Amino acid sequence: MKPKILIADDHEMVRQGLRRVISEADRWDIVGEAVDGRQAVELAQKTRPDVVVIDYSMPNLNGLEATRQIRAALPSTEVLILTMHDSESLVREVLSAGAKGYLLKSDAGRVLLQGIETLLQHRPYFSPTISELLLNAYLAEANEEAREPSTVLTAREREVVQLLAEGRSTKEAADLLSLSIKTVETHRANVMRKLGLQSFAELVRYAIRNNIITP
Repeated sequence: MKPKILIADDHEMVRQGLRRVISEADRWDIVGEAVDGRQAVELAQKTRPDVVVIDYSMPNLNGLEATRQIRAALPSTEVLILTMHDSESLVREVLSAGAKGYLLKSDAGRVLLQGIETLLQHRPYFSPTISELLLNAYLAEANEEAREPSTVLTAREREVVQLLAEGRSTKEAADLLSLSIKTVETHRANVMRKLGLQSFAELVRYAIRNNIITP
């Protein structure tokens, strides 16, 4: 039986490109294609793929949160994040979420197959540009002070932040998360309190700065 691959990207042309590259290799079976993070989680739980190739920036649930949920439900499934961003802090977030692969979209045509093959062996894989970035960051940090603790928001609070920052109403967010409106309002209030935010505009700026949404 061939290893199973799940593709997740909200752009049809990107999915077509990924599907073509993977299909032409004729080494693996594509078991599904998702158009947002929530569908990616649902399809992953249904098809139990060996590797999920997922875009970082997607509506409803971004690739980072989707990765956390997929890895929690399917520990043996590896995740390869696709993104246009070569931010060292973003790489750290991706790794902390449980993904073992980080691939720049600009490199995908050349090294996607190598990335998938490496993850199938349960080994980490990074675009050459990202490997150099991480090495430079490691060397630069040698004499720096320890980093500040990561955000205090829970996974559910980050989901609420993303939906609200994307312009969803409280009711829409509640429906998507299968929560009551009151619970979503409570999460929002907790977020505002924890982060010391005073307005919805500040909440949106926070979501953008922390890569929860892409402007």
